[in-house]
Amino acid sequence: MSKRRKIAVLCGDGMGDEPVEILGGKTPLQVAKIPTIRRVAGTGHARMLQTVPSGMSPGSDVANMGLLGYDARENYTGRAAIEAAGARIPLEAADVAYRTNLVTVADGKMLDYSAGDISNEEAHELIAALNAAVARPGLQFHGGVSYRHLLIWRDGPSDLEMTPPHEISGQPVASNLPQGPRAEEAIALMEESRRIFENHPVNVSRVARGLRPASQIWLWGYGRAMELQSYAERYGLRGGVITAVDLVRGLAELCGLEVIAVPGATGWVDTNYDGKAQAAIDCLRRSDFVYVHVEAPDECGHKGMAEEKVRAIEVFDRKVVAPVWAALEAAGEPYRLIVCTDHRTPVNKRGHTSDPVPFAWVDGPLGDAPRAEANYDEYIAPGETPPLACELIPELLRAPQE
Repeated sequence: MSKRRKIAVLCGDGMGDEPVEILGGKTPLQVAKIPTIRRVAGTGHARMLQTVPSGMSPGSDVANMGLLGYDARENYTGRAAIEAAGARIPLEAADVAYRTNLVTVADGKMLDYSAGDISNEEAHELIAALNAAVARPGLQFHGGVSYRHLLIWRDGPSDLEMTPPHEISGQPVASNLPQGPRAEEAIALMEESRRIFENHPVNVSRVARGLRPASQIWLWGYGRAMELQSYAERYGLRGGVITAVDLVRGLAELCGLEVIAVPGATGWVDTNYDGKAQAAIDCLRRSDFVYVHVEAPDECGHKGMAEEKVRAIEVFDRKVVAPVWAALEAAGEPYRLIVCTDHRTPVNKRGHTSDPVPFAWVDGPLGDAPRAEANYDEYIAPGETPPLACELIPELLRAPQE
């Protein structure tokens, strides 16, 4: 049996937060019952980590690149280009990809960046209607998951200021529309979608059922094709990535890791946690590395749902971290288990921040050794300067194998 160290990285997206009044002035991580994560922190190592390099926007794209051991300052070209890779949509040199949300705008405000968590089937009907009306050679919309879709535009505008819709929940949209050269072309597509969607049967049915309609598209996160050095070349590792979102799938595709599909993985609190954990365990049996990404805590933060965020974190601890750690121990082989989050998504702000986040890892097998508990929240080692993820992670991945 190989003694090569197995490495598992378990990422609860957006778990970091700020004190919340409804939680008694504590953060969701402080309130959550997460005994397994706290044992990882207490038995191994825990510290704060800076996932977003200075001067860069605290998006999941940049932060997850850091957690995978890449410096976004060297490689990053834009979020939508990564998502295109995740959807296996090839980009030509002249192509510009744009993240395309289905959103609900009402009374001039961003009511819902996810159009009421619209279903895949409904969303794809709307995207098909949009393509039927506006697609042309060099301009095509591509259906994704729920509210998350893509536009690929040959020679499209690429010097725009574009605002993520999840950063402006409840705010006026007029002051957050695309700005810059050729911005009027992007805005025209967004406005045309309003006309196409207004009386579409999907929205008529959703309104009749008391659900929010997808009133229009929202373009943001543009980017051109990008490349990453493969994991095999960079770290000598082979393995896979488990996620429900095209963004993280795209990073896996770009760095040569297997994209492992899990039935029922939704990117929301109803995701198949058990299936993700089992897929991770299976991946580690046949390879060296697995990266498990759980989107639910981030979505709860964006929706301002403090108590639901606490529950999402608890389920991540119970149904992902606990079984993966138990399986690593049971295998009896050398391993490194990393528990992390990519950024903070404060429920009071409903958007991301660049503040440092908690990070912990433990090496095993531990056997019968005692497992201590320690805090795993936003207040680990106050006063200590957190390292950059893109600097610490390579050290952990490249550490000498047993």
